[in-house]
Amino acid sequence: MKKNIGNLDRIVRIILAVVFAALYFMQVITGTIGLVLLIAGGVLLATALVDFCPIYKIFGFNTIPPEEED
Repeated sequence: MKKNIGNLDRIVRIILAVVFAALYFMQVITGTIGLVLLIAGGVLLATALVDFCPIYKIFGFNTIPPEEED
């Protein structure tokens, strides 16, 4: 897998994952919507940790600046 997530994208994904988890576990958002957000946060965190997003690959996106590409 070739990396397709840049540093800013990674940071945003991690922050969103933490916010979604906090909202769920503090019971601000509950029920089905809370569970969906928790799962979405898990996916965002996983893609941030591996630096690869399959959806970006499908649509040909790449958020790595040209000077940082391998």
